[in-house]
Amino acid sequence: MQKIPGGKIAPKLMALDLDDTLLNNKLLISDRAVEAVQKAAAQGIYITICSGRSPSAILPFVRRLDLAGTKQGRYAVASNGSVVVDLHKRQEIYSAKVGGDALREAKKAADKLGLPCQVYSSSMVYASVDNEWTRMDSKLTGVPSETVPGFDEFLKQGFAKMMIPGDPKILVGLQKELADRLQGRAVVLISKPYFLEILPPNCGKGEALEFLCGQLGINMKEVMAFGDSMNDETMIVKSGMSVAMSNGLDAIKDAAAYVTRFSNDQDGLADFVEQFVLV
Repeated sequence: MQKIPGGKIAPKLMALDLDDTLLNNKLLISDRAVEAVQKAAAQGIYITICSGRSPSAILPFVRRLDLAGTKQGRYAVASNGSVVVDLHKRQEIYSAKVGGDALREAKKAADKLGLPCQVYSSSMVYASVDNEWTRMDSKLTGVPSETVPGFDEFLKQGFAKMMIPGDPKILVGLQKELADRLQGRAVVLISKPYFLEILPPNCGKGEALEFLCGQLGINMKEVMAFGDSMNDETMIVKSGMSVAMSNGLDAIKDAAAYVTRFSNDQDGLADFVEQFVLV
């Protein structure tokens, strides 16, 4: 059964995940998607990128949409909801961290499995050891990486996000273990099959949007959130006009109010906006 609107709908804010949602499989925003999003902004709809990437890593996509100088494109959510950025002031207006003790405990569990760990600042990826995953992450996002001696001590200051990359079969078991051990101290989720993420407690894209909408006077029922994966779950659940990508996980499609007719590589987001949002 298709989950599409019966007619036009009018969100006040559109929250856009990047990977496998707004981005195609070449990690680019198509011209069609740019045009659709810009037309939505011209109707007065706030456009907010909501990504697991760090603030620096989302800037190329902010520039591609060319809305940062406008009221509608002023804000972005980074690090899976751990950070909300005011692009006009170039500063964080909301931030949360995972405590150092929880991060060190997660690293200890990863060490036992021979898995690397990495944490993020707004403009750098810090790795426990030099590894192919961190190099790949740095290349894909354009954010430089650094291997940190004494990584355990380094973690004490706390960070917005830790990522443990590795074999999906191993990560599933580790996710269950850490979710239990870090309950109340961190959120532990698998964003992509090969990425396990440790995030601040009571923190996610949905919670970040609740904060932002509180500042803007927007009801969450008036938010249209586009996503595909488990790191999008809270904004899909909390947004009244949530939209799952047709290429998304079944759990996300089940939870969303609507599902796109086409995948991220077929301009599914642009098609949905054109058909059901633009007047």
